[in-house]
Amino acid sequence: MDVNKALDWVQKKIELRLAQSQIDAVKMAISDKVLVITGGPGTGKTTIIHAVIRIFRAVGAKIFLAAPTGRASKRMTEATGQSASTIHRLLEYSWQKGGFQRNEDHPIEGDVIILDEVSMIDTSLMYHLLKAVPSGATLIMVGDSNQLPSVGPGNVLRDVIRSGSIPVIELNEVFRQARESLIIMNAHRINRGLVPEVKGSGEDPGDFYFIEQGDPDQALNIIMELVLNRIPQRFNLDPMKDIQVLSPMHKGLLGTANLNLKLQNGLNPSKKEIIRGDRRFRLNDKVMQIRNNYEKEVFNGDIGLIKTIDEEKQEMVVTYDDKPVLYDYLDEIVLAYAISVHKSQGSEYQAVVLPILPQHYLLLQRNLIYTAVTRGKRLVVIVGSKRALTMGVKNESTMKRYTYLEERLRN
Repeated sequence: MDVNKALDWVQKKIELRLAQSQIDAVKMAISDKVLVITGGPGTGKTTIIHAVIRIFRAVGAKIFLAAPTGRASKRMTEATGQSASTIHRLLEYSWQKGGFQRNEDHPIEGDVIILDEVSMIDTSLMYHLLKAVPSGATLIMVGDSNQLPSVGPGNVLRDVIRSGSIPVIELNEVFRQARESLIIMNAHRINRGLVPEVKGSGEDPGDFYFIEQGDPDQALNIIMELVLNRIPQRFNLDPMKDIQVLSPMHKGLLGTANLNLKLQNGLNPSKKEIIRGDRRFRLNDKVMQIRNNYEKEVFNGDIGLIKTIDEEKQEMVVTYDDKPVLYDYLDEIVLAYAISVHKSQGSEYQAVVLPILPQHYLLLQRNLIYTAVTRGKRLVVIVGSKRALTMGVKNESTMKRYTYLEERLRN
């Protein structure tokens, strides 16, 4: 393949002149067998994927797109216009047959495999995936190494980059359109250890706000007012579908457990409910699946709404993107008006509300705040103390994960 001709052709097709860093990424994607593309929001990762897909499709290559979660694969589909799946589905995980059906003896039948949100992939899943990649295929891994690492063991993306064993394109340039967003500009400030900037609101509502309040009780009242009234009225957003409260912690006044109880009472006073222990699930509640269920085809982190409740049978139906799922046991779901920052990985929300107070100090780290801020599409509101926010942004220390992957790749 003539790389320069391919680049000229694809830029005409997508009607966009690529920046030099994007040109380098596309060149390497079509000439190298393995490549990592990493960068923060607004740096053009999606544009590169678009261009690469166009080029490979033009030469008749069979392309597979995949991401670690259902939410991330759905975002990938929406961004590229090509169907993406979860990695588990790509590897044909079978509950009945006990494991992944795609492996070194039965590899993926594709020429190009593009993975997104690679920071979320743990060591075990990457091991199974790489076993199933055919030797002649091109593997492109896309992700943001500054986000939180995977919930499972390891820190695969960062270890692969640090090993220096395979080509890496690191995107640092924020493009003009993205520079108009304070969310994106502040995400990059946080990544450099700088406190976010907030402009005066004026007539035109901005997309990033910080509300200073060091008292936890008052901060809780502000969050309730934001979600129930102020954000829906000013930004015309649905508090159930569009607004997501994220918290660094599960416990405490501003942890996910208490926030869910308060927001459930404020947003959904329905009397039709099922009570299990200290948990109440009400008709129209916003809930989240907390572990992979391959039989029901719902996965860890999927968010849905309770559509029907049968109090006599103690059953309910939750819809996930219009797909109904019956639950006769409730151990796999929790309320999702507020979720942890870790559970938000791979998702985007129209609006994010994030409490940051000194009592969160054990978990206040730069990559956690960065991950939370980059979940917001139209609006991010941080409620808390400037001291706690500064402390978190300056705290670059993350818990070391010992897998020896970096050293083994290097050697």
